[in-house]
Amino acid sequence: MNKFKAKLEIIDGNPFVFIPIEVLSKIFIQSKRNKSPIPVQGRINEKEYKQTLMKYSGAWRLYVNMKMLKDSPRRIGEHLEIEIEFDPSDRSISPHPALTTALAENEKANKVFKSLSPSKQKEIIRYISNLKTKQSIERNVKRAINFLLGKESFVGRDRP
Repeated sequence: MNKFKAKLEIIDGNPFVFIPIEVLSKIFIQSKRNKSPIPVQGRINEKEYKQTLMKYSGAWRLYVNMKMLKDSPRRIGEHLEIEIEFDPSDRSISPHPALTTALAENEKANKVFKSLSPSKQKEIIRYISNLKTKQSIERNVKRAINFLLGKESFVGRDRP
């Protein structure tokens, strides 16, 4: 596990820490890649986390959400103790059966879905897969199909 201390900073409303180059080099070797995104795991102030290391505006950043650090947006400027390493575990998410069925039944929406970038597909899949009730799943699958058909917004986007 790679350990370092870093100051919590913010960009575009998102708290993050910069990753020291020597730590970043070790993660590149562990992951056998040097392109964003890279799945990582570790601890912040002794609390375990799983996150994705991202390169944004030319710099590698570990974005720190509130699951990782309570009240993270209010803690800007605080120095954190961070442990980080590449996470080799499979993080793939299978689409909810209701979404799979709806896409199979609507050829046009399915074509648009398949034309989306993998990250946008994953965003839709993750959103629907994390819903709890049957009613919310049904409602949001309909919204997703309408979104793909250009009829309404979904997951914070106006169009696919």
